[in-house]
Amino acid sequence: MEILTARDVPLGGPRAMTVRRTLPQRHRSLIGAWCFVDHYGPGEVSMDVAPHPHTGLQTVSWLFSGEIEHRDSLGSHALIRPGQLNLMTSGDGICHSEVSTASTAVPLHGVQLWVALPEAHRHTARDFVSYIAEPVRYESASLRVFLGSLAGSTSPVTTFTPLVGAEIVLDARARVELPVDPDFEHGVLLDSGRVSVAGTELNLNDLAYLPTGSSQCELVNHGAEPARLLLIGGEPFQEQILMWWNFVGRTHEEIVAFREAWQGESEQFGSVDGYTGVVQRLPAPALPGVTLKPRALPKESL
Repeated sequence: MEILTARDVPLGGPRAMTVRRTLPQRHRSLIGAWCFVDHYGPGEVSMDVAPHPHTGLQTVSWLFSGEIEHRDSLGSHALIRPGQLNLMTSGDGICHSEVSTASTAVPLHGVQLWVALPEAHRHTARDFVSYIAEPVRYESASLRVFLGSLAGSTSPVTTFTPLVGAEIVLDARARVELPVDPDFEHGVLLDSGRVSVAGTELNLNDLAYLPTGSSQCELVNHGAEPARLLLIGGEPFQEQILMWWNFVGRTHEEIVAFREAWQGESEQFGSVDGYTGVVQRLPAPALPGVTLKPRALPKESL
């Protein structure tokens, strides 16, 4: 098992909030098609991310507490709440804003995830889906399966590669043998509590990577209070991707074209109505003075 530790990253432009990023890292860019994991809160954190673009991916918003207002260039306007999956598909281009609301005193606490779209589907139409994942019991744990299938619970939301995503709350002092797909690689993010994954104890905010080949994942809560984890996984992604800023592409030239289209306010991304922040759209950063290259796939994915 490999442990990916988090690094602090400012997110959101003029009113940047700090998030803990565990994926991508230099030596591991993907777990299945999951290519991005940001973890934030609880505590004094608020979100105000002005309209910004995406290509070649799906964004997965998942909250443990608080509330976020989502607006996008499809015209979608949704309030994201705990237990509710919000999945946005970019296709060739979309833009959206994310703002934590003032309607609740509950701290903002959750994760923002990205899923890379495979070549056969990365030019698909823009889309936005919301789904409430009801909790189900499995042994001494409560599961909310928001993508794919796990322990007999299945999400109806369509994915473009085989994936799983679930919130897991372990009872105090609980030990659970969770059945998992042996064709999947998995990541387990520790949000709260003292937990061992497959015999290795994690620090808070660690993301444990488990390779393919196992049909069970052992989770042990060593604490006297419930512990919370996030499980992600999927079949190893067989395509090299190039990630820069908010874009997922395949070549340097493609990323350059995406940036130029966003800076030129192209209809490729559309526009967001109703956002009232300090800036109306986040400008793209300058490109580095070198040719961007896709990251090599880990040897176990080849």
